[in-house]
Amino acid sequence: MLRAILDDVGLDDVEITMDSRFTEDLDLESIDLVTLAGKLEERYGRQVNFAVFVASMELDELIDLTIGRLVEYVVQRLAAAEGC
Repeated sequence: MLRAILDDVGLDDVEITMDSRFTEDLDLESIDLVTLAGKLEERYGRQVNFAVFVASMELDELIDLTIGRLVEYVVQRLAAAEGC
């Protein structure tokens, strides 16, 4: 999903790692994060709610948000949904 967004904004050669930060390393803007949120909901449904995830963060946390932290959130939410 993230690779598709990066490709759309002309960043198809950027390396993505778990430590990559959305804003600093990947140079994504808020509209790109909205697009990612939509793709996550399409794929996983409402159990992975990106808006709820980022709403709990302070501004500095949001600026430093990494791929790894988002992956951890998705894994936790999916595991919680399976446990229901």
